[in-house]
Amino acid sequence: MCHDTAAERRPAAAPFHRAWPIALVACLTIVAAAAFAAVPGLLTDPLHTEYRWSRASIGVAASVNMVVYGLVAPFAAALMDRFGIRRTALAALTVIVAGAGLTTVMNSVWQLTLYWGLLIGAGTGSLAMTFAATVTDNWFTRHRGLVIGVLTGASAFGQLVFLPLLAEIVDHRGWRPAVVTLALAAGAVAVLVALVLRDHPADVGQRPYGAVSFVPKPKTDRSAARRTALVLAGAARDRRFWLLAGSFAVCGATTNGIMWTHFVPAARDHGMDLTVAASLVSVIGVFSLVGTVLSGWLTDRFDPGRLLVGYYAGRGLLLVALPALLGPDAGAAMAAFVVLFGLLDVATVPPTVLLCRRIFGPDGAIAFGWVNAVHQVGAGGMAVLGGFARDTAGSYGPVWLLAAALCAVAAAAVLRIPRNAGGGDGPVRAVGRGTGRSEA
Repeated sequence: MCHDTAAERRPAAAPFHRAWPIALVACLTIVAAAAFAAVPGLLTDPLHTEYRWSRASIGVAASVNMVVYGLVAPFAAALMDRFGIRRTALAALTVIVAGAGLTTVMNSVWQLTLYWGLLIGAGTGSLAMTFAATVTDNWFTRHRGLVIGVLTGASAFGQLVFLPLLAEIVDHRGWRPAVVTLALAAGAVAVLVALVLRDHPADVGQRPYGAVSFVPKPKTDRSAARRTALVLAGAARDRRFWLLAGSFAVCGATTNGIMWTHFVPAARDHGMDLTVAASLVSVIGVFSLVGTVLSGWLTDRFDPGRLLVGYYAGRGLLLVALPALLGPDAGAAMAAFVVLFGLLDVATVPPTVLLCRRIFGPDGAIAFGWVNAVHQVGAGGMAVLGGFARDTAGSYGPVWLLAAALCAVAAAAVLRIPRNAGGGDGPVRAVGRGTGRSEA
């Protein structure tokens, strides 16, 4: 075809490649969506004070958000194949804005669960790690590990950008203006998505970045939900899937579940100022971005399984030390903790994504979506447990130690994944039988 022939004549290293602005807009989209993840930690005390809702019931809404976030992700990956990345992202941002707007006029805890838990959970889940993996798979063949590291690091960076500002707004103007600020940011990003984001390099007559030849746009799969379910059914028969998913559940429990949801209230319990506590979480976000980019670079060069073992072991040691570090002031020891925890916080994502691609081949993004769903189940469980522990025991102390023990379990699970999982970028065996996809 003429169009393909013209595209094939494009030099492999064109002066301008659309992949980079696409990656930038995807990064901003993830930043805007991720900012919502840290908000429950800021809202817990204001909602408890205004409505007299228990921390456990507020934690339930946060838990529903996390679980829906995870369950939506694998279907979102298939929907991106069916309807395109841009349409899916625009729909998700619209749902996020609607959920945030409705939250500002709620008057019952079940509405918090519906608006924040269900709507915002579904919208942000569609713009999470599977979104990053799909954009990277479509637009890049070179520097995949680095790009997925940047895009997944953008999730933590979203909290860096917004959290101190939101804490300041909550402190001086109340929680509703903070939520409206996030909704306006999501709306602004939707405009950029509409103007810049494209589904595939073939849409603009380019090759994926680093590809030596033109790659035609894949045919759409009109049975997105069926394909997603079939990938799960195939992956569930593979022990490596459960080892990856179980370790990633611990990742969720020890980051989103306890750190992002309960660190600020825990610091407040020890007399720390709200803005200072939020700033510490933001510092974790800064170093999460650094750590994830570095992890992506390392994942391109070293065994991803060994990297994961090191990440989980290091995180566990830090969580053991945390109860002794919490106090009214953020001293040097706490500063060291947030830097080190940040470096390890989202560093688990690039090696987990790469292992999914190696094991499950073309279905790797959807398989990772299911792994990420289990991640969010772990996060949701820990969010509820943390709130329950605080309500009943008056302290978060035992929860930090439980999280540390789970990190040791995750490191042991990863050690059981074969070192040569996949042996490359192709699938080990077909896992999504009946999906209509050839396993080359």
